[in-house]
Amino acid sequence: MLRSRLILSLVIGALFTLGAMTTGVVLGSPAQAALAPETFADLAQKASPAVVNISTEKKVKNDRGAGRMREFFGRGPSPFGPDDPFKDFFEKFFGEIPKSFKHRSLGSGFIIDPEGHIITNNHVVEGSDKIKVKLVGGKEYQATIKGRDPKTDLALIQITNPPKDLPFLVLGDSEATRVGDWVLAVGNPFGLSHTVTQGIISAKGRVIGAGPYDNFLQTDASINPGNSGGPLLNLKGEVVGINTAILASGQGIGFATPSNLAKGIIPQLMSKGKVVRGMIGVQVQVVTPELAKSFGLPEPKGALVAEVNPGTPAEKAGLHREDIIIEYNGHPIHEMNELPRLVAETAPGTPVTLKVLRQGKEKTFNLTITELKEERQAKAAGGEEEESSPLGLVVKNLDQTLAQRLRIKGSKGVVVMQVESGSPAADAGFRPGDLIEEINGQAVGNLKDYQKIIKQLKKGTVARFYLKRAGHNLYLTVEIPKG
Repeated sequence: MLRSRLILSLVIGALFTLGAMTTGVVLGSPAQAALAPETFADLAQKASPAVVNISTEKKVKNDRGAGRMREFFGRGPSPFGPDDPFKDFFEKFFGEIPKSFKHRSLGSGFIIDPEGHIITNNHVVEGSDKIKVKLVGGKEYQATIKGRDPKTDLALIQITNPPKDLPFLVLGDSEATRVGDWVLAVGNPFGLSHTVTQGIISAKGRVIGAGPYDNFLQTDASINPGNSGGPLLNLKGEVVGINTAILASGQGIGFATPSNLAKGIIPQLMSKGKVVRGMIGVQVQVVTPELAKSFGLPEPKGALVAEVNPGTPAEKAGLHREDIIIEYNGHPIHEMNELPRLVAETAPGTPVTLKVLRQGKEKTFNLTITELKEERQAKAAGGEEEESSPLGLVVKNLDQTLAQRLRIKGSKGVVVMQVESGSPAADAGFRPGDLIEEINGQAVGNLKDYQKIIKQLKKGTVARFYLKRAGHNLYLTVEIPKG
């Protein structure tokens, strides 16, 4: 019996091995083993000399003086203000309180040319009075800021009087990088100089809310505080990403700015010290499945125009609110966040073509890109004479006081004063201070208009709200409760 079982096991094993060989899926086969290098030592040895440890120093003004000591003892700010009669007592008893102090921080970066230009993160060097860079072997050099770009958190610094024969790294093609490719991160986590960690590209095109042009590479190569600005390398030794962010609540989740994004920014930082971006003059938002349904679209795609700014190329070309941009200069727009990046990368003065969906029909518009200017952000607030609804919203008429607080001129509508927790409105994303201007395309001039339209909404349908928030317009959709 035992002999029969042994023979059966051998036969099954032989059949399994034969099947695996014929299908070519044997784990540990020579073809698959070739994908995983035996060691990363050569790559680390070659790349590390071009990676630098960046230490910065900036003077921070201490405006609070003896007030800090008061708070330490639980007394809080002085009710006497700057003429505090006890100020001398605190300063005599505890000694003179410094009017400023030095703040120091650490980060990483990497040299990109023999002239000593170094790419790092903006948050590593922003506001610094002194910058030192340390190379492998301990040599230190002073550096100065050549340019910064807060929107992508990239910065360019340069070694003062760089030595000859500086090692440097080359920016590779991040677009060619695939999910699952091996990568190496080099940096100075927690001040541990030239630490090397290994992993793969976990995902591409991640949007994490770090800035308007998020397009991060996600990696499981260990990235920690101090790694910021260091390189993420492919197996050729090319930089495919600049390590930028971590997910504090997760392990093995780090984010790097793609090298292709840096390629378009670094030359501008080198020549101008800043980045000039293009603009068409629209505010856009994501086309959710609910919004797509409300517009009669078969699927959610494109970028929904929530507002067309006056005097901009978009207005001059004839774009309207509720247009859905589905193509920019030949590039299909599948998701909203693709459009701002494409527009920003286009040089001012460049003619472009937009393809949009308007009431279900395709239209084409030609316009010329202008330079992006910083916009003011307005604050929202609230007011009185309120009206609640089954949606979980408490609203009131926009009066002169509220208009001043919201910094709105010549607008009409009702202001959201309260959003009931767990209500359909809360689920939809409404906030106190939102100014509702339209519902399902119908103008909301005042509380009476709002009440009339709300009563007309059919249970179980999806309503489309057009509102103004913090100086910008957007759409929200709310499912009308059946109960």
